Amino acid sequence: MHMRTKEKPYNTLNNYYQLRYGQKVFKIALNGDFTCPNKDGSKGTGGCIYCSESGSGDFAGNKTFSLNDQFQNIKQMMQKKWKNGLYIAYFQANTNTYKDVETLRTLFEEALSLEPKIIGLSIATRCDALDDAKYDLLEELSKKTHLQIELGLQSIHQETALWMNRGHDLQCFTDAVNELRKRNIDVVVHIINGFPNETPNMMLETSNFLNNLDIQGIKIHMLHVMKKTALGHLYAKEPFNLLTLDEYRDIVVKQITHLKEDIIIHRLTGDSPTDQLIAPLWTKKKFIVMNEIDKYMRANKLHQAIYYNQKE
Repeated sequence: MHMRTKEKPYNTLNNYYQLRYGQKVFKIALNGDFTCPNKDGSKGTGGCIYCSESGSGDFAGNKTFSLNDQFQNIKQMMQKKWKNGLYIAYFQANTNTYKDVETLRTLFEEALSLEPKIIGLSIATRCDALDDAKYDLLEELSKKTHLQIELGLQSIHQETALWMNRGHDLQCFTDAVNELRKRNIDVVVHIINGFPNETPNMMLETSNFLNNLDIQGIKIHMLHVMKKTALGHLYAKEPFNLLTLDEYRDIVVKQITHLKEDIIIHRLTGDSPTDQLIAPLWTKKKFIVMNEIDKYMRANKLHQAIYYNQKE
């Protein structure tokens, strides 16, 4: 069943929530003071090449504040724009299953108890920071609330994984998706377009690969070069070509049109803090990027899954 609307030629998260809950749903990004196995030496050091020294999740709450204070601060900002809605507690910064199970249980249950209008929990993590005990905990939580696990894949290509210092292989990712789905937990996958070694066809292969897995959502990002990252230092020494807005639009449209009908598109472009962004500068104009994609799809009478199963 597709959930496209007249406004959008693909399944949007906003529309999914409207259909499921009948009202606006906000994600409130919380910082649970996690680190990352790809930084502390247990899987690797330095983190992924694009990850800031402060950790991914640059828009999450301030980890020195309690979860409640973080939640209330962000909620107040949201309410200036939208008066009413439901909330999802979103653990975004770093690897949010990278603590012992009892600490995780306490943290996630505290987050769910912050406000009666919290209807879900979204947890961003790595496939190599999950084990049987954590899967059991997540299954337990999924029976109490709407749980989404966000997993970073970025690319299916091994040479890209090595270049970006991802620290795990494709099999680890696939096993994690299968294990989460065995327990009926929703999975949202992050991919990145614009790695310097990748052709548009390689980027399409990454999104097409996800059609073979039972995933519920996708977040599509452009490779951002930011200050205080390994990628930023590399780019300063040896600048490389980054996608133009038009190139990015064309690739994303191709990915959407080949993507299975029932996958919800959570993001078509990412943010990075404006003062940290080195390139590409067009990513600052998020709404322009989204409008370009929508406009192109409407003008060419394209929609999600129109080319699903077709080989090009």
